[in-house]
Amino acid sequence: MKKNIGNADKLLRILFAIAIIVLYYTNVISGMLAIILMTVGIILLVTVLANFCPLYTIFGINTGNSSKK
Repeated sequence: MKKNIGNADKLLRILFAIAIIVLYYTNVISGMLAIILMTVGIILLVTVLANFCPLYTIFGINTGNSSKK
């Protein structure tokens, strides 16, 4: 797996995941919406930790610096 997530992309993913967590714990979201958004948040955090997004590979997107040779 080549790195395809850049630093700005990582920051946005982390901020979005934190926002979902805050909304959940302040009871702004609940029920099925909360489950779906928490799942999305977990996926975002996993992709940040792996520095790899499978969807970016499918769509040919690369926000990382690995394109330099």
